[in-house]
Amino acid sequence: MAELTAKAGSIWDFANPARFMGIANAVLPGLAAVTVACLAIGLWMAFNAPEDYQQGSSVLIMFIHVPSAWLSMMAYTVMALAALGTLVWRHPLADVSLRAAAPIGAAFTFLALITGSLWGKPMWGTWWVWDARLTSVLVLFIIYLGIIALARAIEEPSVAARALAIVTLVGYVNIPIIKFSVDWWNTLHQPASVSRLGRPAMDAAFLYPLMVMALAYTLIFLTLHLMNMRNEILRRRLRSMRMLAAREAGGA
Repeated sequence: MAELTAKAGSIWDFANPARFMGIANAVLPGLAAVTVACLAIGLWMAFNAPEDYQQGSSVLIMFIHVPSAWLSMMAYTVMALAALGTLVWRHPLADVSLRAAAPIGAAFTFLALITGSLWGKPMWGTWWVWDARLTSVLVLFIIYLGIIALARAIEEPSVAARALAIVTLVGYVNIPIIKFSVDWWNTLHQPASVSRLGRPAMDAAFLYPLMVMALAYTLIFLTLHLMNMRNEILRRRLRSMRMLAAREAGGA
């Protein structure tokens, strides 16, 4: 029991902001290099993929759109876990992680909406329809913007942390709606062709580049998330220093 307690304590110490900064500074250069290499390989594979017999060259949009859609939901899932860390375990970096992930998730969601419209025009004959998948992704983008606005509206991070966590967890109900909307309702989107039981219903010529691009997008998220967390910690330190200087000046 004492050994387990010691291990738990060491894990908690690992989340110390100062220690996190040291780890982030050491990891980021290598992570960024791997991200760039993976993205370059993914783009090369994507642009060398054959044209689809129905969609032609417009199928190339898939290699941008689909990973963006996946990452828009993954980023929000990271935020929901961080929200639990804030409310349940009071993790010292949970709110930092939530705030850092929000603008990245919003960017991926916006990219998914834009590329989806560009892909939908030649395939469906329209830029936009109010079907369940498109509407729920738009709602996700609005939730992201609301969380970002709330974080900026409340200046004191400790005061905003609980509100942000609650809003994030409430908004998470939209994630399964996005995921299963094509199964629950009649939408223009096709059912899942990669994340399905059994063999993926996609030719290897498209599946492999898509998987590499998904990995590259995941690495992009991890890189930007670490950078944003580091910047948020520095911002809070600077704010604390300014408040301390102001109190000292006022007491002089």
